[in-house]
Amino acid sequence: MRRVVLLIALLALTLAFVAGAYAAAKSYQFTGVVKAVDGGTLTVEKSAKETWQFELTKDTKGGAPKVGDKVTVYYKMVTTEIEQKPATTAATKKK
Repeated sequence: MRRVVLLIALLALTLAFVAGAYAAAKSYQFTGVVKAVDGGTLTVEKSAKETWQFELTKDTKGGAPKVGDKVTVYYKMVTTEIEQKPATTAATKKK
C-alpha cells in the first residue's frame, strides 16, 4: 500500500514539473523612453536607430506610462500564426 501511495506521489510531482516547464516561456526586456501611447500601443525608443512598438492589453501589469517616461518593458515572444512554404533544394533548382 505504501508503495502505491509513494508511486502516485512521485507521478504527481513529475507531472507538476513537466507542466511548469511548458508554462515557463522565455522572457525578454526592452528599456527606453516612451515616444507615444495611443490606441492600445506603446512606442519605446532605445536609440535613434532602435524603436519598438508593444501592444498594451488588459492583462498588462504596471502603471499607465506617459510620453517621456523611461520604462522597462517585459515581454514574451508568442507565435500567432505560421506560414509554411516548401524548402527548395539545389537539385530542384538545377533541373
